[in-house]
Amino acid sequence: MLAPLLVGLVALAGCARPPDPAPAATSAAGPAGEGGPARVLVFTRTLGFRHGSIPAAVAAMRRLAPGQGMLVDHTEDPARFTAAGLRPYRVVVFLSTTGDVLDQAGERALQGFVEAGGGWVGVHAAADTEYGWPWYETLVGARFARHPAVQRASVRVADRDHPATAGLPATWARTDEWYDFRASPRGRVRVLATLDESSYQGGGMGADHPIAWCLGAGSGSAGASGARGASPLGRGRALYTAGGHTEGSWSEPRFLAHVAGALRWAAGSAPGDCRPRRGG
Repeated sequence: MLAPLLVGLVALAGCARPPDPAPAATSAAGPAGEGGPARVLVFTRTLGFRHGSIPAAVAAMRRLAPGQGMLVDHTEDPARFTAAGLRPYRVVVFLSTTGDVLDQAGERALQGFVEAGGGWVGVHAAADTEYGWPWYETLVGARFARHPAVQRASVRVADRDHPATAGLPATWARTDEWYDFRASPRGRVRVLATLDESSYQGGGMGADHPIAWCLGAGSGSAGASGARGASPLGRGRALYTAGGHTEGSWSEPRFLAHVAGALRWAAGSAPGDCRPRRGG
């Protein structure tokens, strides 16, 4: 199933087109659940470091979305985060956001959106965001700690069934900025991919270095009996990937396929098991 998508993504990557401007969200589709394209809100507000790849990333998502049955709106306005403002959307993407980008009202709106069944995708510096909000750590899974220089490394794909990683090679070599996290999310999320720290210089997490993971509806932690409780995200779905620092990532067919699968799963249009499991 990945082959046709990759063909389309290669064509998109070759399109010489400047990054689109960042408009306010449009009303081209109805509210979530009323038919038409699944609407995705891409949020790129930064109050700390600002990634130069953001315009390329937004433009790539806009080009990618129609092939996934989606429509992308882009904003940096935190005032969009109200119950009414998020109602039209199936997925909210935090794309290399940094700092405390939402006020308390916005935080409540995003939490309510997710717990009511919305999808959330965090990309790269989304892990360097909202340090003062405890629920956000549940959403993103882990907090950014540090990174070495941009370099080539080997990603080990741990879950070959999830839409975000299906069809990727078992060992995926690519160039990016590789994050260490303050603590591993393993045991609280489903780990989709890890980094092989022997393949690059400067990694600080050791033999087990998750780099992409998800947590979804019905994915509460397993107790000693193996029974599963309610998800800490209610009926919502969340996926985080640490890739996407470099502008080149956003013309890389396999990385774009990874993002596309994440969006489809977060929108509820493609199944994927994101229940945490012992050992991974």
